[in-house]
Amino acid sequence: MPADTTDDAAAVIDMWAPIVPSDEIIADLQSGFPSEQLQYLEVFTKTHVSAAQFSSYAAALRRSDDQIVAELAEAGITHSLVTGFDERSTCGVTFVHNESIAALAERHPDRFIPFAGADIMRGNVAIAELEHWVRERGFRGLSLRPFMIGKPATDRSYYPFYAKCVELGIPLSIHTSANWTRTRPSDLGDPRHIDQVACDFPDLTILMSHAGYPWVLEACLIVWKHPNVYLELGAHRPKYFVAPGAGWDALIRFGQTTIRDKIVYGTGAFLLNRPYRQLCDEMRALPLAPGVLHDWLWGNAARLLKLAGADRA
Repeated sequence: MPADTTDDAAAVIDMWAPIVPSDEIIADLQSGFPSEQLQYLEVFTKTHVSAAQFSSYAAALRRSDDQIVAELAEAGITHSLVTGFDERSTCGVTFVHNESIAALAERHPDRFIPFAGADIMRGNVAIAELEHWVRERGFRGLSLRPFMIGKPATDRSYYPFYAKCVELGIPLSIHTSANWTRTRPSDLGDPRHIDQVACDFPDLTILMSHAGYPWVLEACLIVWKHPNVYLELGAHRPKYFVAPGAGWDALIRFGQTTIRDKIVYGTGAFLLNRPYRQLCDEMRALPLAPGVLHDWLWGNAARLLKLAGADRA
């Protein structure tokens, strides 16, 4: 395995890759990319993108394991969270299969942190599957996307899964942000829903994925309020965290003080179509004290995941 090229002070735990271009995962993207998410690409490219065009594009991104691990090492990423996405009941496809995540994580157990997707509308069957992935295959968490499920996080369809996460002692990563589909309202990702979930499940560790943007102030206050709720910064360009008018003032204000120990970073490199190294270097360039930056990039995530050396972070 290639050696990481950055020193320990600049090491990164990527808490929201969430997709890396391995053979199995690229095959999933080619066969099961949700039509709703093609609209994401249209928003950002300003052109119509067909399923066939996306399939061809995805194929061109395929990398060998050695290439993937080398790119992570170059960026100083010690661990990377990868996840399944399963919303077949509500969007017709399984975006990324848990088996594909398991295959990658089992080949590189010291590099990848597997989270499971779950089709919550399948009820007890999906709960049993989640337990299988955690207890028998070593998965470390659950990942859900309310905007693709079509129900806010407070819908009672989720609650047995939250209870199972508490029972299994695993965190929940949940999309908490606007979305770029044209069929699902952004309100499904409003942080206010997480506030209620945290009230109902105080022992559930929750990662608000994408930092609640654009409701960043509300998200920061919810993180401050609830001991087990964290803010995850995935899939945002770090250089904009300090750009005037970009909406991140609350993160910079509270993230260095009251919720300094509740911030974790995720690159979202695949979605942003930027190299890991570029995104991590943008984080390292932020005007943060070295200790704060270390907490955001590595220390907080290490403690949350109970990684070796976390007690020294």
